[in-house]
Amino acid sequence: MRAVLMAGGSGTRLRPLTCDLPKPMVPILNRPIAEHIINLLKRHDITEIVATLHYLPDAMRDYFQDGSDFGVQITYSVEEDQPLGTAGCVKNIAELLDETFLVISGDSITDFDLTAAIEFHKQQKSKATLILTRVPNPIEFGVVITDEEHRICRFLEKPSTSEIFSDTVNTGAYILEPEVLEYLPANTESDFSKDLFPLLLAKGEPMYGYIAQGYWCDVGHLDAYREAQYDALEQKVNLDFPYEEQSPGIWIGQNTYIDPTAKIEAPVVIGDNCRIGARVHIEPGTIIGDKVTIGSDANLKRPIVWNGAIIGEEAQLSACVISRGTRVDRRAHVLEAAVVGSLSTVGEEAQISPGVRVWPSKKIDSGAILNINLIWGNTAQRNLFGQRGVQGLANIDITPEFAVKLGAAYGSTLKPGSRVTVSRDQRNISRMVTRSLIAGLMSVGIDIQNLDATAIPIARTVIPTMGVAGGIHVRVHPDRPDYILIEFMDAKGINISKAQEKKIEGAYFKEDMRRSLIHEIGDVAYPSQVVDEYCTAFEKLLHIDTLRNSRAKVVIDYVYAVSGAVLPQMLDKFGADAVVLNASLNKTAMSATDRETLLTQLGHVVEALKANFGIQVSANGEQLILVDESGIPIRGEMLTALMVDMMLTSNPRGTVVVPVHTSSAVEQIARRHDGKVIRTKANPTALMEASYKNANVVLGGSADTGFIFPQLHPGFDAMFCIAKLIEMLTIQERSLASVRSELPRVIHKSHIIRCPWTAKGALMRHLVETHPAQNLELIDGVKICQQYDDSWVLLLPDASEPLVHLYANSNDRDWVDENLRNYRARVQAFVEREQEQVVAEV
Repeated sequence: MRAVLMAGGSGTRLRPLTCDLPKPMVPILNRPIAEHIINLLKRHDITEIVATLHYLPDAMRDYFQDGSDFGVQITYSVEEDQPLGTAGCVKNIAELLDETFLVISGDSITDFDLTAAIEFHKQQKSKATLILTRVPNPIEFGVVITDEEHRICRFLEKPSTSEIFSDTVNTGAYILEPEVLEYLPANTESDFSKDLFPLLLAKGEPMYGYIAQGYWCDVGHLDAYREAQYDALEQKVNLDFPYEEQSPGIWIGQNTYIDPTAKIEAPVVIGDNCRIGARVHIEPGTIIGDKVTIGSDANLKRPIVWNGAIIGEEAQLSACVISRGTRVDRRAHVLEAAVVGSLSTVGEEAQISPGVRVWPSKKIDSGAILNINLIWGNTAQRNLFGQRGVQGLANIDITPEFAVKLGAAYGSTLKPGSRVTVSRDQRNISRMVTRSLIAGLMSVGIDIQNLDATAIPIARTVIPTMGVAGGIHVRVHPDRPDYILIEFMDAKGINISKAQEKKIEGAYFKEDMRRSLIHEIGDVAYPSQVVDEYCTAFEKLLHIDTLRNSRAKVVIDYVYAVSGAVLPQMLDKFGADAVVLNASLNKTAMSATDRETLLTQLGHVVEALKANFGIQVSANGEQLILVDESGIPIRGEMLTALMVDMMLTSNPRGTVVVPVHTSSAVEQIARRHDGKVIRTKANPTALMEASYKNANVVLGGSADTGFIFPQLHPGFDAMFCIAKLIEMLTIQERSLASVRSELPRVIHKSHIIRCPWTAKGALMRHLVETHPAQNLELIDGVKICQQYDDSWVLLLPDASEPLVHLYANSNDRDWVDENLRNYRARVQAFVEREQEQVVAEV
């Protein structure tokens, strides 16, 4: 059998280690990852290898040559112009693959039994067999579900946290029949997981998953790299050690001198031709490459030191990575998780703080304390985007320097000369962050349409009319007053896709944003009549005569978060009487308790003025809470049901889009009006996309997110919602109280359960495996449905916290209470078992 070794990766998340080295050549136990893979192939009698290369191909060719020194025969295929993707590069060498072949990643560490996997493939007469394994946290990998016969029935590439429905993942190793390559176009970028495997699934080709036992680690980022090193040293994975074991747990290469006064504690690896000075202390977990010199009295606590490094006297290295040829001078300190790129110099008594990364060939002056990456920008993070945009503590996480870099990263994903809108709420912190984003965008040649302080519904409305590539909106987070939320929108005004988020993160983490020449620096324009455009679009979707005849009186509470609001003037123009409360801007954001106090006051004012209803507006014009004519608040599931009822009464046979956890009252209401309900993932982007793409959608969203009227714009809009409510109440001759009294009585309760990140995937898989498939919905999380009515239970992993949200829904209160208790106990018991198992393994 022939193997294809995928060795083209650049390893951007391993920077700075991979700035001058392809990821498969990064060393584990002082030997390249690719060498360990070749040793694994050789152990299973696979000696004919085709290596596909793209990034720095000469590094691998120079090291392995024709493979004869390693007991194999290697042929190379180089993607010269652009990468063809995981499947495209294999299609490119199809003429070399005339029988069953193995594809294996060159950037993972494993000791899987490949012989058993190949035998399984043959027994099942499979066209494509994916080698799978189970991991505690599958969010970084492609999740796969197989049936009882191990046939693949579903998979999802790199899911978000709430999409996890199994902890069985794709390891990037496949056994394939050559005919499957016929499904791929030649010389075209394509991916196994995104393109070929879904196509095979759709065509009904036999495709199986082999769940392998043994060790597997995708060395995809720096934490995983350190973990793989330490696991290899502790022999958790079956790898060949390149040196002789001089004493238990201590491997030392040839021609290495160790001073008799040095103290070495197992397990430790020390390479060939090293010099270890007097009184050096090498603690367990340390890995030292070839030709390394360590000065006297140095202290090494689990560092990974690559070939040719020089460590000075009394230097302190703690669980860091010191790359090839780097010099760490006397009494310098390199602390936990720091990484120093190749051929760099750390001066005497300098200190590199935990987690800091230094790019290759840098110099750190003597005595300097380095708290940020030595590269343009600030400290590194693993992810920028959460469930909704980029968010963090104001002026702590989201700082001016962070925003400049984020703006440049976003701009670098767009063509030079592109235009984007930038808008914000009226807070000073938002003004500061916006100006920093603008500076970053201009630096990479992006022109700015500065909408300044503009409600986000207005920004979403005008973006499609301005010929821009997208937009950014900055505001204080609706739910966390000490946080800033930065949202990115596409040319339609919809929040950008996960794929676009990944591109921005890639540009940010690579830290290689383009730099424009002076004459290419972006320009800033301040478009006029933005509000007029919104008002015009607003009016076109309303029955103006109805509004004028309504003589409605409404009370609007802006909760000290906005001034100069558009809506009161528009309502006045339509003949409605709008009483505005708390419209001045308060410098400190309101707490939840303060908002509740104001909501109570709003109820009293509505009742006293005999107004039709009241509204508390929040989230920069996106969200609202209603108060009926009696001063009673309408919010949560009741508000969602009320809006669905009113919109479907006005638009029979219409479609509404709601998040997966919304009460089943919406389906009951839809049946009354011959309407349709589409449920989506529980995130704003999914709601916007579904509302925009599906036909005949009259309403999207929920009380939690706000409501979408897709004919106006694809985002949430409390202002239009208020005007539409006045119109519908007038036409339908109803009051909010009467609408509320006619809503279905559905019991809908929720509970939050603590669940470690490492247990989420296993929990979701357990739920899928312990319930009949016909009772399951996997839109987001795992929903267990009763087939005879609208009763269901939903378990939804939180996207940003170690939590699981539990929802129970039914017309029967006892059923809800019983299942809430039952599933709460089941989840807690499962989590406890998982934690006990982890403790036992440790």
